[in-house]
Amino acid sequence: MQDMKEVVETQRRYFDSNTTKNTDFRIAQLKKLRSLIKENETGLNDAIYRDFKKSAFENYSTELFLLYQEISLAVKNLKNWSAPKPASTSILNFPATSYIIPEPLGVSLIISPWNYPIQLAISPVIASIAAGNTSIIKPSEHTPHTSSFLARLINENFDPGFLKVVEGGVTETTELLNQKFDKIFFTGSPEIGKVVYAAAAKHLTPVTLELGGKSPAIITADCNLKMTVQRLIWAKFLNAGQTCIAPDYVLIDKTIKSEFLKLAQQEIQKAAYSFENNNYVQIINEKNMRRLIELMGESKIYCGGKYDVQQRHFEPTILTDVTFEHPVMQEEIFGPILPVLEFSNLDEAIKQIKSLDKPLACYVFTSSKSIRNKVLSEISFGGGAVNEAIMHISESSMPFGGVGKSGTGSYHGEFGFRAFSHYKSIMQKPTWFESGLKYAPYSDFKLKLVKYLSRFF
Repeated sequence: MQDMKEVVETQRRYFDSNTTKNTDFRIAQLKKLRSLIKENETGLNDAIYRDFKKSAFENYSTELFLLYQEISLAVKNLKNWSAPKPASTSILNFPATSYIIPEPLGVSLIISPWNYPIQLAISPVIASIAAGNTSIIKPSEHTPHTSSFLARLINENFDPGFLKVVEGGVTETTELLNQKFDKIFFTGSPEIGKVVYAAAAKHLTPVTLELGGKSPAIITADCNLKMTVQRLIWAKFLNAGQTCIAPDYVLIDKTIKSEFLKLAQQEIQKAAYSFENNNYVQIINEKNMRRLIELMGESKIYCGGKYDVQQRHFEPTILTDVTFEHPVMQEEIFGPILPVLEFSNLDEAIKQIKSLDKPLACYVFTSSKSIRNKVLSEISFGGGAVNEAIMHISESSMPFGGVGKSGTGSYHGEFGFRAFSHYKSIMQKPTWFESGLKYAPYSDFKLKLVKYLSRFF
């Protein structure tokens, strides 16, 4: 506990030195981080492969590429994001001017998950550095090789007062959460998110929670079915389904269900998911293997369904004749199981989705503008796509985050900068003039004048 306290106090002293408030310093640190990642791509590839057989291609396309994109965007725009912004000033305060100053929050704690252990650890760090904070990173203990590599990469190249990785499990995380931070950023399950939220509340620390949920994919009869299947199957079985915004289940018009199932099975066969083909990964651990087996239960398996606990391999699996009462529909799957449910009435399907917790993502596959607008306006969710899945996360121009149980707050691009910043409001007045309106003695004339001026607001 004393060690954790000292880690935080070291960062507090570093932040109080005002070093991080210099934008040139921030840009230099971001460039240094980018160079270190580039120089160590091979090591990062090896580490993540040892954890759950993720290939170099998928590591680059789903982890490193997004980090390079975020760093480049921050380096390019950081000075503009950090600059004071003018604000309008009413006639009431003439001749004042108003402006808003973005300032860093201070010492931040970033707790990252195991499913994308590089991207989801470093992406919030990029935002934190850009905003001018110091950062402590607590990576997941479930990917020990990646965690260890990140610790060496960061701790051997950055001042620990500015940036530090703390490894460990529940004990270490709990001790960190007992400390006072100025910002906590957590990515993980809603259950652990509650623990983080409660710990932050003791110090009134602002938090961003990136959680999850059962993200639906709605498929209507007028969609381009072949393209829908190609995009949906890729999105579902990427990372063996261990993606927070993966389509969790399909709700499909009953008139095209049979054709969808046939095409989906063909698409899985065409993709030939396997470790050897470098397009599939292991389930993260035996505990999650057992959980997936129990979730599948005695469902009607349309295709797949085989698994090897020792190898932590679980086939891409499609379940059919599933209802919302089925065990697989009671929690986020977070694995390569795709339940397919049918509907005959879109309103009823939407009603069913709305009866569940608000999802992190929602996808609608349709050619109808009215159906698209209906789904987007009636269902509350974090973010999503029309005739696509998952790829909205690759656009840094849009905020990424959840709503309700799927999370609070958002990040990516400038939205990440905002998540780690406080926007300080300033009014500045010259001293060559002062109206007596706000000072006593008050009079009927002053009241009439105030009422008159209020017409201009």
